[in-house]
Amino acid sequence: MSRKKVAVGISGGVDSAVAALLLTEQGYDVTGVHLYCWPPKSEIEKDGVTREEWIKKNGCRADEDRAFALKTALELGIPFKVLDFSEDYNEKVIKYFYDSYETGRTPNPDVMCNSEIKFGLFLTWALENGFDYIATGHYALLRPSDYEGQAKLFIPEDKHKDQTYFLWKLTQNELKHTLFPLGGVDKGEVRALAEKAKLSVAKRKDSQGICFVGNVEAREFLARKFKDNPGKVMDVNGDVIGKHDGVWFYTIGQRGGWKILPEAQRKFSESGVTPVFYIVRKDAKKNILVVAEESLAREDNFEVGEINMISKTKWNLKHIKVRIRHGGELISARGEETKEGLLVVLDKPVRGIASGQSAVFYGEDGECLGGGVIV
Repeated sequence: MSRKKVAVGISGGVDSAVAALLLTEQGYDVTGVHLYCWPPKSEIEKDGVTREEWIKKNGCRADEDRAFALKTALELGIPFKVLDFSEDYNEKVIKYFYDSYETGRTPNPDVMCNSEIKFGLFLTWALENGFDYIATGHYALLRPSDYEGQAKLFIPEDKHKDQTYFLWKLTQNELKHTLFPLGGVDKGEVRALAEKAKLSVAKRKDSQGICFVGNVEAREFLARKFKDNPGKVMDVNGDVIGKHDGVWFYTIGQRGGWKILPEAQRKFSESGVTPVFYIVRKDAKKNILVVAEESLAREDNFEVGEINMISKTKWNLKHIKVRIRHGGELISARGEETKEGLLVVLDKPVRGIASGQSAVFYGEDGECLGGGVIV
């Protein structure tokens, strides 16, 4: 009986390497596939420099990642391929990232990368080339349901590494061809398995920052496209108390990052208290930030559009949990259906509810039900 063929996305990190290791040990016919997504040739040509100069200037570690991915495949004794999705990534993910910030919204590029690239172009390629599944190093747990053989997505064993927040746009079409080998192990076990197998990536640090771009802060990445555009910072009463560098460099819920005007600072000093302010609104057209103190920066409801239901499990809208940022608290809430999608009413007010970000919903048993985009 022929073995099931799996294309494993190997990033050059320890998680994807151990995902490939586990599938190999489980008897799958595994091929390692490295997705090259950044930088695209068009981006380098735009800067008028060589590829080596561009990578050095921008701190990109694409070549290093590919080298580690190849080394992992050689150590595991599996075939290795590189797929160049860089121009697609630039158009589908990076453009979305910039466009969102320019209009005052806060995007989630990792969610878009998963839906458009990893579980979009990569999955399509795999199926067209005779693979039964793709697999990634995501910390997420897939379980079959007894409803028409559907797959259900759950919070993994390692709750601190839970990445289901980034997977809410997936549907049964993708999940029936997907494996998440790390769903039942924690990060410590992953490192231990890599060391036991003598993989070169066993102690390699995890990548941070924007998906595929590498260890770069969002502000730094935005500065590659947007110039400083000084504007006013106002409190909720309409008083101008500061100045900022351009609304696209800030996000809702952010603390600080802008300058208080001397006259406002004198006023605070006279009162004996300098308030701590959080950004609560952005007006991209007028280039204005509105800030508020902690007590006024919290909200207990918001609307969500572009809803995706992962399975046909009926949501109990009276008792749901929602997460509004990766690694954020699971907040108890109730939902009310609207023409646009869903009105979410939280059991307690929170700050940092940002238009454009993802709101991801969970059941009481830890099932990731799906999600949407905060309006």
